[in-house]
Amino acid sequence: MSLQTWLDNGWLRPHTTNQEEIADLLGIVFRDLEDANHTDLSSDWKFGIAYNAALKLCTCLLYAEGFRPERNLAHFRTLQSLPLILGDDRADDTAYLDACRMKRNTLEYDMAGVTTDADAAELLAFALDFRDDVINWLQSNHPDLLLSE
Repeated sequence: MSLQTWLDNGWLRPHTTNQEEIADLLGIVFRDLEDANHTDLSSDWKFGIAYNAALKLCTCLLYAEGFRPERNLAHFRTLQSLPLILGDDRADDTAYLDACRMKRNTLEYDMAGVTTDADAAELLAFALDFRDDVINWLQSNHPDLLLSE
């Protein structure tokens, strides 16, 4: 599969991004990574915040490649695009993030107490490393989308 196939299937639509939009998304990522580290929050809430950071990083990748997901299954498609953009070696990361998506949906819509502090810490550590990977990828593949420092 490719992003073009996804577009042809109606799962994506074309999207033109810019430095401001990517900077805004990365601003959310940095805020969420800081907020998810607060000790006075429940593990569910920390997990949900760290999940949002990881999702926004996947959104940056998808937008940089010129696409956005259709509304139906938007989180799922955004996460599943990861190996299509960064390569098949990211398939395990996609599976992990999809499991986090399902857990986040449960804690958000169905019940409290779904995660542990260890779950939240693991996702936060993943998101911190992933942030660096995404920024490095943007620098290598779409440097025009990053604001100059």
